[in-house]
Amino acid sequence: MKLREVKEVLDAEVVVGHDQLDMEVEKGACADLMSDLLVYCQAGSLLLTGLTNHQVVRTAEVLDAAAVVMVRGKRPQPETVKLAEELHIPVLTTKYILFETVGRLYAKGMVGCIEKAGEERDLS
Repeated sequence: MKLREVKEVLDAEVVVGHDQLDMEVEKGACADLMSDLLVYCQAGSLLLTGLTNHQVVRTAEVLDAAAVVMVRGKRPQPETVKLAEELHIPVLTTKYILFETVGRLYAKGMVGCIEKAGEERDLS
């Protein structure tokens, strides 16, 4: 799924990364604890969170994540936007709650990085 499709499915606003909407995203991960994402998220994933601080972008950088989607209508803090621009990490925001956001993406074919704790998802 292209990031452009993610934007449409979530009726999201692009805060950073208008020029990266043709990027492919196959899997996603969601959490508000960045430590959880560091454990089970994979490179190229879409990060879904209710957090808006710069640590979200730093986590995306470490994971080599495709993009960040902030849920519940939350807006990134100014320093978060600046860091995302510097690192070329797309940031989107949607008014949907996390549960609905994940459901909409899953219904369109996006899968999680793992199915169960302690396992990896084989996408081949």
